[in-house]
Order: sequence, then C-alpha cells, then structure tokens
Amino acid sequence: MKNIIILFIAFLSIVNCINAQNDPAAKKILDGVSAKIKSVTSISASFSLKSLSSKGVNNGIRTGSVSLKGQKYIMKQGKIEIICDGKKIYNFDGNKTITVSGVEDASSTLSPQILLSNFYDKDYSYKLITSVGNFHQIELIPLDKRKNVQKVNIFIDKVKSFITKAKILDKSNNSVELTISNTNTTVILNDNLFQFNKSKYPADVEILD
Repeated sequence: MKNIIILFIAFLSIVNCINAQNDPAAKKILDGVSAKIKSVTSISASFSLKSLSSKGVNNGIRTGSVSLKGQKYIMKQGKIEIICDGKKIYNFDGNKTITVSGVEDASSTLSPQILLSNFYDKDYSYKLITSVGNFHQIELIPLDKRKNVQKVNIFIDKVKSFITKAKILDKSNNSVELTISNTNTTVILNDNLFQFNKSKYPADVEILD
C-alpha cells in the first residue's frame, strides 16, 4: 500500500508556492488541478496498480478504491485497508494486524496530509514534459537523492484537470503504474465512513499503536 499512497499524493497534489527550480508551465497546470480539488468537498475513485520489474516482468495488477473528504480518507485494496479519521491512521494488513499512527507521523507513510502542506516544494522539483494529445505529462524528481525513487511521472487530463495516471521509477529501475478511473467529485460521503470500528475486523485482530 505504500506505493499506492505515494501515487495518490500525485493524484491529490496541491501546489501553492513554487521554487525557482520548478517549471512555470507545470505550475500553471498544477494550479488548475489544485483549484479543481479545492472546489469539491469529497472525492471517490477506483484504481488499478501495475508493478513491473527492472527486466520488464509483470508482477501483476491489483485494483482498489479510495474515498476522501477533507483530511479524512479510506483506501482499500483487496483485504488491505487504510483509514484516516483526521487524527489517526489505521492500517489493516488484510490479515490479523492493525497498525495505528497519528497523522503527525504521516511523513513515514507519505499520506495525503503531507501533500496538503506543499508536498512538492519540500520534496520534489517538477517540470512539464509534454502536452501532446489529451494529457499533460509532468515529471517530478526527488530533491533528496537518498530517496529510493528516481522520478515520478503524472498524467493530467486536459479537460477534467485531474491526474488519471502516475508512474514511479525506483533506483533499481522497477516501476509502479497507477491508473485512476471512475472519479466522482459529487459523491456524498458520511463522516462515519472514516471512523475506525474494530468490530469490522477479525475477532483476534491485534492492534499496534
């Protein structure tokens, strides 16, 4: 799920301050994404996640869903589930363990909260690669060269002003590609959806906090 969260940072990106090293053309596009996201209360979407090895071996495709409302979110991929109620993050491994952390520790998991505090300007430089066809492609490069990520490429639908695909390339040349679909910006999400309820999980689940 860590790769999924990294990619959803791109999906949710909000950029307010641009450093000199960043591309003004990319800023204009990302500002459009920011304005679109700020104009809606809740978002839900489906996603597919494809992983390729450095030798091009397909490690399979996984599918899941995500729902967001302000600082709250829930992500599901198979039996794995991550819930954030705005204060705490509950990460169910799909088996018998739930790990609990505070949103202030979100930097360790790259959660959406990081994004909402000018994530790109703190951790990445970015530039517009191309605007040919129906999408803008923007490349992000980590400022901290110790990170395992070489680059992240995001694809923004020109009409919808939403990111519909993102790719991560790590230093071993393994790649992860996320395709986002069925985006719904008019969905009404009840706050109860983001409340942790232990009774939903196996009776012998272990909670680690």
